[in-house]
Amino acid sequence: MRILLVEDDNRVAEALTGSLRRNGYEVWRAASAADALAAPAVDLVLLDLGLPDGDGIEVCRELRARGSVPVIAVTARGGEPDRVRGLRSGADDYVVKPFSAAELLARIEAVLRRSMPRRAREDRLVTIGGLEIDLPRRTVTLDGQPVPLTRKEFDLLAVLVRADGAAVPRDRIIVEVWHTTYDGMSRTLDVHMANLRGKLGRAGSVVRTVRGVGYRLTAADEASPEAASATAPEVPPPSDPGHSASAAPPTPADI
Repeated sequence: MRILLVEDDNRVAEALTGSLRRNGYEVWRAASAADALAAPAVDLVLLDLGLPDGDGIEVCRELRARGSVPVIAVTARGGEPDRVRGLRSGADDYVVKPFSAAELLARIEAVLRRSMPRRAREDRLVTIGGLEIDLPRRTVTLDGQPVPLTRKEFDLLAVLVRADGAAVPRDRIIVEVWHTTYDGMSRTLDVHMANLRGKLGRAGSVVRTVRGVGYRLTAADEASPEAASATAPEVPPPSDPGHSASAAPPTPADI
């Protein structure tokens, strides 16, 4: 189980990280609202509401708008109005500092138990026209024939599937698939998206470019030859005029 710990206090973060890891959890740390919203997909979020660059309540609302990942607000704001506001923003539980490690672990276990039916709905078989995407089995078929995707290509497709038609920002895709915020990954993303579309054949037009934002997955009736042409991947021209993006060799990131 992967947990995103959003906490700007290094001392508190180190103590919580150690306790969580000793109990078998993987921990991804974010020290700000921006880092939290750019973090990769996790199974649960521990969210401090007092962040240096924004209100944790707004972060909670944004996380809830993106999907159903469970959120536990962890904060020093212990008043009833604060607790009500936190829960109404989408938090699944509200823990007031100071608290014991045992209490926090028990609350994590309880929230994960309650969220399992909801999370199970996300691991589903998605059908778009003749395209079938099986998230649990990590398989893709087109008209009943398997589509051989690399691990990164499937991860890209899965990110779009889980967004349920919403546009997914480029930086978020890079973080979720490559687990990095390195600016130089933009071309790698575009090349992989171009390869993914090519392997999907006639169904490649369901992967749409959202100009200035990122990518999204459309329904079959939205995809058309005109749409596919209008939303070709934004691949910067290579430095070598004789070398095209479509012929790019496998990159070390595609592992």
